Parts: sequence; C-alpha cells; structure tokens
Amino acid sequence: MGAEPENIIAAHPSVLAITGPQQYESVLDAVHRAVPPQHNPFLDLVPPEGIKLTPRHYAYLKISEGCNHRCTFCIIPKLRGDLVSRPAADVMREAERLAKAGVKELLVISQDTSAYGTDIKYAASSWKNAAGETKEVRAKFYDLSAALGELGIWVRMHYVYPYPHVDEVIPLMAERKILPYLDIPFQHGSEEVLRRMKRPAHQDKSLERIARWREICPDITLRSTFIVGFPGETEAEFETLLQWLEEASLDRVGCFKYEPVRGAPSNNLPDHVPEEVKEERWHRFMKTQQVISARRLKRKVGTRQQVIIDSVGPSVAKGRSMADAPEIDGAVYVASRRPMRVGEIATVKIERADAYDLHGTAVGY
Repeated sequence: MGAEPENIIAAHPSVLAITGPQQYESVLDAVHRAVPPQHNPFLDLVPPEGIKLTPRHYAYLKISEGCNHRCTFCIIPKLRGDLVSRPAADVMREAERLAKAGVKELLVISQDTSAYGTDIKYAASSWKNAAGETKEVRAKFYDLSAALGELGIWVRMHYVYPYPHVDEVIPLMAERKILPYLDIPFQHGSEEVLRRMKRPAHQDKSLERIARWREICPDITLRSTFIVGFPGETEAEFETLLQWLEEASLDRVGCFKYEPVRGAPSNNLPDHVPEEVKEERWHRFMKTQQVISARRLKRKVGTRQQVIIDSVGPSVAKGRSMADAPEIDGAVYVASRRPMRVGEIATVKIERADAYDLHGTAVGY
C-alpha cells in the first residue's frame, strides 16, 4: 500500500504520512515532523546526530526512497514503491547535526538522487540553521546541492541519473562547493541493449555531456557501473560497450555480470547469454578499464591532493582523495613525518600510481 498512498489519503485525509514496507525510519520521521522531539542528554541514550554505523568522519545522507523508473533488470519499485522525497529542511537539519558531530564528509544517496523533489513538485521548506537563521530551500537537486555546499564539509553525490539538469551542478563542483565527483550508472554503451534495459539510449549525447562537464570542471571524477551479458547482448553490442568505455575514459568503474532477479521483466527476454560468455566478457571489460584507470591515475603523479584519512598504520596512513568514495573506489597511501589522525584532511604530494591507488607524502596538515 505504501506504493499507492493516494488511495489511503482519499479515504483518510488526516493521515500524517504513508510509508512502504519495513520503512521504520520513515515512520519515525513522520512522527517527529508532527511532534519534534527535544533532546535530553540526561534521559536519551541516542545522541542528537543519531547512531551511525560508519566511522565518525563520514556519513551517508539519504534524501529519498523508491524510484519512478522501470528498468527491466530491477525490482526496486516493486519493493520500495515510487519516488518519495524527504522535505529539504529535514535533509538539511540532519546534515547540520552530522556536521556539528564532527562528520567531515557527507555521501548523498538514494535510488535516484537527481530526481529528488520531483514527487513533491520541488516544494520549498524552512529550517533554522546552526547560527539560528531561518533558511528556505527547495527540494531540488541543484538547490539541495548548493545548500549542502554551504556546510563547509565534503559533499559527495551518488546514484545520479543523467537528467539534463545534472549539468547545473557542475559549476558547484568547479567552485568546490561540493566535491567534483559524479556517480552515474550508465549501465551499457550499446543503445540497443539500453532499450532492452529501458534505460536512456543516447550514449553519443552522453559522451558530449562528459566532454562538456570536463570543460567546466577539468578535475571532475566520473564513476559508473555497467552490466555485461544482459539478455540478447551480442558480441557486436559488447564491442560497442568497450569502444564507448574507451571514449568516455571514466575514472572509476564497476562491472557486474547479469543475473536474473525474481520478478524482474528481463527474465522474460529471449537469448540469455551463457555463463561462460558472461565471464569472458567481464574479464575483457575489466582489463580494458584497468588500463584506462591506470592512465588517468598516472596524470595525478606530481600533483597535490586533499586526502581524508580513514585508517592509520605504524608508518603509512590510508586515505581517500576527493576522487574516491569509501569502500568502492581506490585509496591514497600516505607517508608522514608525524602520526596522522583518522578523519584528518591533509595535503598530499602524489609520488606514484598503480592501477587503482595513489601513493604520496603529506606536505600540509
């Protein structure tokens, strides 16, 4: 029923909110919107910024639930329903609480981050910021990005569907309001395969946009995910994917072998690809991308990068540059003349690169 809230609202107009299955956080959010809780440090066991499962210096910030797309390989809309965006004021309150608690990096996530606010017609909402000022922000991808960019911490955008209005945030990245990093799931380079996936099938225009983004923000990092062995994928279509990959020259790439998911429409497509062919194509894809990744990382040798430290060892610390999201991208291994601290952001001179990681020495703290 959470996917069809209009039926419930029609019968019970006074209902405060409707959520999908197991969305306990959404229930609590609705209750707290109606009756904002007051934090009492003597009575409450949960701190005002909430309980995080990530390290203290970074946190995930979820801005919406569900998805309006109907990709043939995906069942998220069946599980989560259509897009439901959080009011922008709620998102900003949570972001400010996290920043106040010492978080240095926010990773903005959802099933479709760039569609944020379309379901609530980009409604504006107000919140009182840490300085006590009342601010208003629209529930729109650009507006939220700009507002988060005023917090003075790293803001990283994930799962960005390549709508035209995504172009608007690139200047924010060039100005370092938010990190110059876009995680965009292109999924394939063949327009025929994309049509079978029910994904946007204009990869030539995608290449033009990538070139334009790099003109505006030359050091932008582009990460994406792809599927090989999708039903009906021919050798020619796979070769088109490899050619597109070479032309796009993406910085970070993940690749998955297609697997049927119960309830997904793609299960009913003809000409499923044999497992051994999927395996062979996956290895060819990864070999192609490894060369591209190594080439792009080599360009950073000799440069100075801002690096956030995730862990420290006896002589070398492990961190991430602005180009690296935790757990999915590469790392920067940092030598330092003094012990480094987890969560610290240092200036690092890059001295060498390998296929996926960088190595350097801290020159500023």
